[in-house]
Amino acid sequence: RRLVFAGSSSIYGNAAVLPKREDMRPQPLTPYALQKLVSEQYCQMFTRLYGLETVSIRYFNVFGPRQDPGSPYSGVISLFIKALLDGRAPTIHGDGGQTRDFTYVANVVDGVLRAVEAPGVAGEAFNVATNSRVSLNELFAILKGIIGASVEPEYGPARVGDVRDSQADITKATQRLAYAPSVSLEEGLRRTVDWFRGQP
Repeated sequence: RRLVFAGSSSIYGNAAVLPKREDMRPQPLTPYALQKLVSEQYCQMFTRLYGLETVSIRYFNVFGPRQDPGSPYSGVISLFIKALLDGRAPTIHGDGGQTRDFTYVANVVDGVLRAVEAPGVAGEAFNVATNSRVSLNELFAILKGIIGASVEPEYGPARVGDVRDSQADITKATQRLAYAPSVSLEEGLRRTVDWFRGQP
């Protein structure tokens, strides 16, 4: 009856306006971001031409238990946690001042389930995140405190195509999907650290 597509905030690129809204002009910086944008356009086309209900959810740096830090697609949070639990210094690419709207996985699941059921949203795209942002340096400090680690990060060169700042405007999801994040960043980090600590 309805397809919900896993989109990405990467389509916004380095747009100077924050927070990022669904009606902003896309500026993809990488093949990955471009693929996500084109897939959204396919969804909208199938809704318009063939009546297939589609909704695109734009994810913003999702994290949580079961992320594999060994995967090339793993987020920075799982890499930081694994390194800190192992007593190693994680690498921060760039100066660590880049910001992200880190979103605990339970919030995203809630947004997706709402997108499955909400009336009158076929062909639309929605940001599902927290409407806040934290720098990688701040993130490291929070995780260091939760874990009780004493190491400091190492800094490497910035990655080409990396977005400097990312923060979602979730007004549209709030109004049309009745979405609101229920798990804070720090609570989500604690749950994720607890899960990693329980692994052999």
